[in-house]
Amino acid sequence: MAAPSFRGARSANPESIGPRNERQNGFSGAQLRTIVRAKKARPGMTMTRQDATKETPMIEFFFDCSSPWTYLAFHNIQPLAKEVGAEIVWRPILVGGIFNTVNPSVYAQREKPVPLKARYMKKDLQDWARSAGLAIKMPPTVFPVNSVKAMRGCIWLGKDMVPFATGVFEAYWGEDKDISQDVVLAEICKKVGVDEAKFFAGIAEQGIKDQLKANTEEVVARGGFGSPTIFVNKTDMYFGNDRLPLIREALMRTKASAA
Repeated sequence: MAAPSFRGARSANPESIGPRNERQNGFSGAQLRTIVRAKKARPGMTMTRQDATKETPMIEFFFDCSSPWTYLAFHNIQPLAKEVGAEIVWRPILVGGIFNTVNPSVYAQREKPVPLKARYMKKDLQDWARSAGLAIKMPPTVFPVNSVKAMRGCIWLGKDMVPFATGVFEAYWGEDKDISQDVVLAEICKKVGVDEAKFFAGIAEQGIKDQLKANTEEVVARGGFGSPTIFVNKTDMYFGNDRLPLIREALMRTKASAA
């Protein structure tokens, strides 16, 4: 499998998109379907990127597989997006880089937890896991875990990352496996049909390393402080699995305003 491209849109004139060059101008699959439907209704029309974005609500999901709450959100947001017709753009990050930069209080909370709060949070996590039909062991044997190779793997896989990311979440949180270890990542690759040799060669590429770093820096620059950080239509930010009902409402408002 070739490493994914990180090139952005290549439109010389993004406000005037002709009928044969939408894909070359960086439209997503969902936006392309919107264009096709619109052109069938109004033959000969052109559609701008702004028009397509209005028609197709977009979710950006910044995530690190080392977070149990992210596992819940990753699992739960997929049927939500399908329900409302939204596209998900998956953005792998390193949450430790965020904590080091803007949210070091996480480390202090781990060192000196409030016993009553910690006990409730453990119950709360299991309640959410039961609701989602997921198995989550908290804490796993290795916690926190170095997820850098796994997240580079998600970057390398690009649009095909979801089965691999699912496997990483399941291995770490459900099966208590150390996802920092190459043997565990190799098992996940085999499980989801990814060539192991190409995978390890790919995650060693400088461009993959740079993209993961860039994603992490971007989410901080946009106001993020942890994982999962979720944006609706670029600017409307939400944090955490329990914000999914609000995200659904935001997506429905977007659809209503575009109607």
